[in-house]
Amino acid sequence: MKCYYCDHELVRALSLVFVCLLLSLLSIKKVDASHQVYPEYQTLPAVKVKQLEHRTGYHFQPQKHWINGPMYYNGIYHLFYQHNPYGAVWGNIVWGHSVSMDLINWKALKPAIKPTKPYDKHGCWSGSATILPGNKPVILYTGVVDENQTQVQNYVLPANISDPYLEEWIKPDDNPLVVAEPGVNRTAFRDPTTAWMGRDGHWRILIGSRRKHTGIAYLYKSKDFIKWVKAKHPLHSKDRTGNWECPDFFPVAREGKKGLDNSMIEEQNVKFVLKVSLDTTRYDYYTVGKYFPEIDRYIPDNTSVDGWKGLRYDCGNFYASKSFFDASKNRRILWGWSNESDTKMDDVEKGWAGIQTIPRRIWLHPNGKQLLAWPIEEVESLRGHKVQLRNENMKKGDVVEIKGITAAQADVEVVFSFPSLDKAERLHPSLDHLDAHELCSRKGSSVHGGLGPFGLLTLASGKLDEYTPVFVRVFKAKNKHKILLCSDASSSSLKKGLYKPSFAGFLDVDLAKKKLSLRSLIDHSVVESFGAGGEVCITSRVYPALAVSDNAHLYAFNNGSETVAIETLDAWSMKGPKLMN
Repeated sequence: MKCYYCDHELVRALSLVFVCLLLSLLSIKKVDASHQVYPEYQTLPAVKVKQLEHRTGYHFQPQKHWINGPMYYNGIYHLFYQHNPYGAVWGNIVWGHSVSMDLINWKALKPAIKPTKPYDKHGCWSGSATILPGNKPVILYTGVVDENQTQVQNYVLPANISDPYLEEWIKPDDNPLVVAEPGVNRTAFRDPTTAWMGRDGHWRILIGSRRKHTGIAYLYKSKDFIKWVKAKHPLHSKDRTGNWECPDFFPVAREGKKGLDNSMIEEQNVKFVLKVSLDTTRYDYYTVGKYFPEIDRYIPDNTSVDGWKGLRYDCGNFYASKSFFDASKNRRILWGWSNESDTKMDDVEKGWAGIQTIPRRIWLHPNGKQLLAWPIEEVESLRGHKVQLRNENMKKGDVVEIKGITAAQADVEVVFSFPSLDKAERLHPSLDHLDAHELCSRKGSSVHGGLGPFGLLTLASGKLDEYTPVFVRVFKAKNKHKILLCSDASSSSLKKGLYKPSFAGFLDVDLAKKKLSLRSLIDHSVVESFGAGGEVCITSRVYPALAVSDNAHLYAFNNGSETVAIETLDAWSMKGPKLMN
C-alpha cells in the first residue's frame, strides 16, 4: 500500500469528520454496560415497519432496523452509521452509508464497511475521517478482534477516489495500525478522532479509554499516518469519570459564529473544546480550555466542572456526538444520536430504533465559558404552513391552543415576556442543592408557582391526558435569579413500561428585559428544545398513546401567578425531506 507522508505546507482543511459511532443500545436509564447484547432479537426481522405513530417525519433514520451515528465528508455530506441490517437491536453491526447535499435530504447507499477481517471480525466500531494531502480521505475506525472485545484501530481507503459518493472502501493489508500497549485497557480503547497536524509535521489523534475509574484521551502521533506512537502522556484525563468514548477535540473562535477547522488547532487567538461521551452515565460532557501544542496538553478553564456535572451539549437524550467543520459555510456543526426510551421488544415490533437529532451549528458564547447551539438553517426549508400569535396574555391556569398546524410534526419559536420579577418564588434551602433534573421532577409544569411554570405543551392529547411540557420556571436564590428550563416526559404517555424522565438545565441569562425565548422541534416521538438562543438544549423521546398524528395538539400555558405574555409565537407545519436521486 502507498505510504502517505505529509508535508505541513500541503495540509488543507480537515473537513471530513466521522461522527462517533457509539455501540450503545442501552436506554439512558441503564448504566451497567455499553454494548448490551440481545441475541434473541438480533436477527428477528421487522416484517412491517410501523411509521404512522412514532416514526419521525423529518429526522434522519433508515427505513428500518437499528442505527446510532453520523458523519460528514468534504463537499458532500456523508452519514456513516452503525446499523444492524437484520434487526432492530444492537448486533450484526455494519457501517450503513447515506449521502446528502444539504444535511436534510438523503440518499441511502449500500453499507460501506463490514466485519470481514481478523482485526474486525467481531465488530467495526466507531471512527473518524481525515483528508490527507492530495485530497485523499482516510477513515480510522475501531475493530473488535475477539469475543473478549479486544479493540484495535484500523483504517480504510476509498476504492475509487473519483466517485463523489465514495461507495466502495477497501481495507489495506497493513491493518491494524494501532494496538494497545501494555498497561492500556484493551477492552476500553476506541473511537479515534479526526487527525490534526502539528507544526512539527506530525499527525495527532485521540483515542478514548480508561484506567480503573479515570477517563483518558490517549494521544498518538505519526509522521506518515501509518506508524503511530503513543505520546508519553494523555492529552487529558480526569479521575472518577469512567470510560471515555467518542472524544472530540476542536478549536473555536473567541468571537462570532464562524467555525474553525482542525488545521487551526495551533492558532493562538482561539479556545478549545474537549468533549467526551461517558460510558457509565450515558451522556456527553465538555470543557472549554487551552491547548498547549509544545507539550501536547489540554487544560480546561476553571469556569465549569471537569467531570460528571460538567457542561452538556444537550441535557436530554443525546449521546455519542461529534462535530465537524463545514468549509462551504464556515461553520462547525454538531451531530448527536438519540436512543429509544421504550423497551427492546417495542423496538422489534415497530421495526426500528434510534434517530439522529437535527444537526446544530455551535459556537462560543460571548461569555467565553460555554457553547451555544442552534438548528442548522437548512431545516427551515422544511417549513410549511405558518401560524402566528402576538401579544397574547396568559393568566394563571390559562392554556392557549396553537391551531392550524400539524402539531405532531412542527417547528415552534416563541418569546415570552412578563411585567415583573417580583413574584418569582424563593427557592427553599432544602431544594437549592438539587440539580436541574431533580428540581424539574419536583417542580413540574402542573405545580403552580410565581413566575412560571410557563411554556409549551407539546404532543398533547385533546383532554390533556398526555402531554410533554417544555417550560421555564424562575426562582429567587441567593441574591440572584435561577432560571430552570425543563422538558418533562413524565406525563407524555399512558403506556406502561416506558422511560419517562424529567430533563432540565439552568439558563444563565440577563432578565433585565424580562423576556425569555424558546424553540421546539417536534417530530412524533422526539422533542428538541432550545432555550435562550441555544444556551440550554434538551432532547426528549416520547411515545404517546393518544397524541399521535392528527390527534396531537400544541398548547402554550401558564401555571404561575404572574401574568405572562406570548409576545411573539411563530409555528410551522414541517414537511418531510425528499429522497435524493
